[in-house]
Amino acid sequence: MSKVLEQIFVGKRKTAVARLKVRHGNGEVLINNMPVEMLGHEIAIKKILTPLYFDEKFWKTHTFDVNVSGGGVLAAADAIAIAIAKAVAAHSSKAREAILQFDRALLVDDPRRTEPKKPNRRSARRFKQKSYR
Repeated sequence: MSKVLEQIFVGKRKTAVARLKVRHGNGEVLINNMPVEMLGHEIAIKKILTPLYFDEKFWKTHTFDVNVSGGGVLAAADAIAIAIAKAVAAHSSKAREAILQFDRALLVDDPRRTEPKKPNRRSARRFKQKSYR
Protein backbone atom coordinates (compact mmCIF):
# COMPACT_ATOMS: atom_id res chain seq x y z
CA MET A 1 0.00 0.00 0.00
CA SER A 2 1.52 3.33 -1.03
CA LYS A 3 1.55 6.27 1.30
CA VAL A 4 -0.14 9.39 -0.08
CA LEU A 5 2.09 12.41 0.42
CA GLU A 6 0.08 15.54 1.11
CA GLN A 7 1.36 19.03 1.78
CA ILE A 8 -0.68 21.96 3.09
CA PHE A 9 -0.04 25.59 2.16
CA VAL A 10 -1.94 28.70 3.35
CA GLY A 11 -2.56 32.00 1.55
CA LYS A 12 -4.24 35.09 3.01
CA ARG A 13 -5.64 38.28 1.49
CA LYS A 14 -7.93 40.72 3.36
CA THR A 15 -10.30 38.39 5.21
CA ALA A 16 -9.98 35.50 2.73
CA VAL A 17 -8.02 32.43 3.85
CA ALA A 18 -7.13 29.66 1.38
CA ARG A 19 -5.86 26.27 2.57
CA LEU A 20 -4.28 24.24 -0.22
CA LYS A 21 -3.64 20.48 -0.17
CA VAL A 22 -1.20 19.27 -2.83
CA ARG A 23 -1.05 15.59 -3.72
CA HIS A 24 -0.10 13.48 -6.73
CA GLY A 25 -2.79 13.56 -9.36
CA ASN A 26 -3.68 14.68 -12.87
CA GLY A 27 -3.41 18.47 -12.75
CA GLU A 28 -6.86 19.28 -11.37
CA VAL A 29 -7.47 22.50 -9.45
CA LEU A 30 -10.46 22.12 -7.13
CA ILE A 31 -11.89 25.06 -5.19
CA ASN A 32 -14.25 23.97 -2.41
CA ASN A 33 -14.62 20.60 -4.23
CA MET A 34 -15.53 22.26 -7.57
CA PRO A 35 -13.28 22.57 -10.65
CA VAL A 36 -11.75 26.01 -11.12
CA GLU A 37 -13.56 26.38 -14.47
CA MET A 38 -16.90 26.39 -12.60
CA LEU A 39 -15.93 29.59 -10.74
CA GLY A 40 -17.44 31.74 -13.50
CA HIS A 41 -15.26 34.82 -12.95
CA GLU A 42 -12.71 34.94 -15.78
CA ILE A 43 -10.27 37.36 -14.10
CA ALA A 44 -10.33 35.33 -10.89
CA ILE A 45 -9.60 32.11 -12.82
CA LYS A 46 -6.62 33.73 -14.55
CA LYS A 47 -5.29 35.02 -11.21
CA ILE A 48 -5.60 31.56 -9.69
CA LEU A 49 -3.83 29.77 -12.55
CA THR A 50 -0.98 32.29 -12.98
CA PRO A 51 1.51 30.67 -10.53
CA LEU A 52 1.01 27.24 -12.12
CA TYR A 53 2.54 28.36 -15.42
CA PHE A 54 5.94 28.76 -13.74
CA ASP A 55 6.28 24.96 -13.36
CA GLU A 56 3.89 23.18 -15.73
CA LYS A 57 5.45 19.75 -15.12
CA PHE A 58 4.60 20.08 -11.41
CA TRP A 59 1.09 21.28 -12.33
CA LYS A 60 0.32 18.32 -14.61
CA THR A 61 1.44 15.70 -12.05
CA HIS A 62 -0.34 17.04 -8.95
CA THR A 63 -3.88 17.78 -7.79
CA PHE A 64 -4.54 21.07 -6.01
CA ASP A 65 -7.45 20.92 -3.55
CA VAL A 66 -8.23 24.37 -2.15
CA ASN A 67 -10.57 25.20 0.70
CA VAL A 68 -11.24 28.96 0.77
CA SER A 69 -13.40 30.98 3.15
CA GLY A 70 -14.08 34.66 3.74
CA GLY A 71 -13.59 37.71 1.57
CA GLY A 72 -14.99 38.47 -1.85
CA VAL A 73 -14.36 36.75 -5.18
CA LEU A 74 -11.12 38.55 -6.04
CA ALA A 75 -9.71 38.48 -2.49
CA ALA A 76 -10.36 34.72 -2.42
CA ALA A 77 -8.68 34.39 -5.84
CA ASP A 78 -5.63 36.27 -4.57
CA ALA A 79 -5.47 34.07 -1.46
CA ILE A 80 -5.64 30.94 -3.63
CA ALA A 81 -2.94 32.28 -5.96
CA ILE A 82 -0.66 32.97 -2.98
CA ALA A 83 -1.15 29.44 -1.64
CA ILE A 84 -0.48 27.86 -5.06
CA ALA A 85 2.61 30.05 -5.58
CA LYS A 86 3.97 28.93 -2.20
CA ALA A 87 3.47 25.29 -3.24
CA VAL A 88 5.21 25.80 -6.59
CA ALA A 89 8.08 27.69 -4.92
CA ALA A 90 8.52 24.93 -2.34
CA HIS A 91 8.79 22.38 -5.14
CA SER A 92 11.36 24.16 -7.32
CA SER A 93 13.91 26.87 -6.50
CA LYS A 94 14.07 27.86 -10.19
CA ALA A 95 10.31 28.47 -10.19
CA ARG A 96 10.68 30.43 -6.93
CA GLU A 97 13.14 32.82 -8.56
CA ALA A 98 10.85 33.23 -11.57
CA ILE A 99 7.87 33.99 -9.32
CA LEU A 100 9.89 36.54 -7.33
CA GLN A 101 10.95 38.23 -10.55
CA PHE A 102 7.36 38.25 -11.87
CA ASP A 103 5.54 39.42 -8.72
CA ARG A 104 6.81 39.22 -5.15
CA ALA A 105 3.24 39.59 -3.81
CA LEU A 106 2.50 36.02 -4.94
CA LEU A 107 4.79 34.61 -2.25
CA VAL A 108 3.93 36.96 0.62
CA ASP A 109 0.61 37.15 2.48
CA ASP A 110 -0.94 40.61 2.22
CA PRO A 111 -1.09 42.10 5.76
CA ARG A 112 -3.40 45.00 4.87
CA ARG A 113 -6.80 44.97 6.54
CA THR A 114 -9.79 47.31 6.48
CA GLU A 115 -9.58 50.05 9.08
CA PRO A 116 -12.51 49.93 11.51
CA LYS A 117 -15.14 52.66 11.60
CA LYS A 118 -14.74 55.17 14.45
CA PRO A 119 -17.54 56.40 16.72
CA ASN A 120 -19.30 59.66 15.77
CA ARG A 121 -17.90 59.51 12.22
CA ARG A 122 -19.33 58.41 8.90
CA SER A 123 -16.44 56.06 8.10
CA ALA A 124 -12.95 55.23 9.37
CA ARG A 125 -11.43 58.61 8.50
CA ARG A 126 -14.16 61.00 7.37
CA PHE A 127 -15.46 63.62 9.80
CA LYS A 128 -18.75 65.53 9.67
CA GLN A 129 -18.42 68.81 7.82
CA LYS A 130 -18.63 72.08 9.73
CA SER A 131 -19.60 75.37 8.11
CA TYR A 132 -19.03 77.93 10.94
CA ARG A 133 -21.57 80.34 9.42
